[in-house]
This record gives sequence, structure tokens and C-alpha cells, in this order.
Amino acid sequence: MSSGTLVSRSVQTRSGGRNLGWSLLSILTLIAMPAAIWTSLIYAKSATNLAGTEQIAQRIFYLHMGAVLGAGVAFLVALVGSIAYLLTRKLEWDRITQASVEVGIILGAALTLAGAIWAKPTWNTYWTWDPRLTTTTITLLIYIAYLLFRNGIDNRHARARFSSIYALLAFTSVPLTYYSARWFRSIHPVVFNGQNADAQGSFNIGATMGHTLWVTMISF
Repeated sequence: MSSGTLVSRSVQTRSGGRNLGWSLLSILTLIAMPAAIWTSLIYAKSATNLAGTEQIAQRIFYLHMGAVLGAGVAFLVALVGSIAYLLTRKLEWDRITQASVEVGIILGAALTLAGAIWAKPTWNTYWTWDPRLTTTTITLLIYIAYLLFRNGIDNRHARARFSSIYALLAFTSVPLTYYSARWFRSIHPVVFNGQNADAQGSFNIGATMGHTLWVTMISF
């Protein structure tokens, strides 16, 4: 058997494995997302300390948190991909970084939209210059600029190198966004491991709410 045949079979095996992985991921997504929507809209009980439109808008909180986690993971993968490229110079890591940033931007836009819908009945406005909202928007713009920056470099290796450095630095905005509601005076609720005396629209999470929160976060 020739070396060319062995290489061809190896490539086919890797390709087949990737296709199987994508198929399984697609199936899991088709199951997970309807489950997330059902638990958010039907399974989770209403918050007893909210009323009227606030109580209805509260249900978007679960999808909002799912998008938050998904965007955070996507930007973390982009960080890992950028470091891996700088260490190995393999363009595959650059492609992973770019794809992760694109996913993060989509989810970042989704969480911003969901947050605005929730904010209207809760804060009586779609937007306010709150530290959490402001840092979230800045993070989103930083990663959008990453894609624009890439398009301005023709040489693929130079593009990968400078883009990786950019993505590495851009990630510093992610923990800043997370801690902004803790470090600065903010009306945005602190959901996990913390309290915010100035928060408006927060609520205690019961059993069904907790289940729903985990389902949506895992789904995203």
C-alpha cells in the first residue's frame, strides 16, 4: 500500500469524524433549544415579588443568561485559540479564534437585545448608562472591530498573528464586564455569588427557576 493511499485514508477518517461530531452537535442543539424555550416560558414559575409586565418580562431573563454564558465561553475559546496560534503558528487555531469571535458577537447582540426587552418594564427604559450595560456594549464593539481589523490585512500569516494578539488583549474586557456590577455602582442585578444594594428588578430564584436557568445556560 502506497504512502499516498495511507494519507488519503487518514484524511477521510478525520473528515468523517468531524462530520459525525457536527451531526451530533446539531442533534443536541435541536433538542436543547426547544427545551430551553419551553422551560423558560412554561416550566419556570413566575417571580412572586414581581407583577404585571415585569413578571412577564422576567421570563426572558433565562434566555438572556444563556446568551451571556454562551458569549463568555465563545470569547474564552477565542482567547485559547489566539494563544494556541501564537505558540504553534497553525492557521487552524486562527480559524477557530475567528469562528469563536463571530459566535460571541451573535450571542452578545442577542443578550443585549434580550436585556433591553427586560429593562423596559423593569427600569422604564430600554437603555441606561449603567456600568454593566456600558461595558457589555464596549466589549461587543471591541470584538466587532476584531473582524474589521482582520479584513484590513491581506497576508494570512500576518493577519493571524496580529489578530491573535488583538483577541488576546480584547479578552480583558470580558472579566471587566462581569465584575462591573460589583465594582461600580450599578442598578443591574448580581445573579451569582454577590449582592448589589442598588439593583433594580432582581428576584429570588426558586427551584423551577434554578432548573430553567441551568437548562438555558447549558443549551446555549
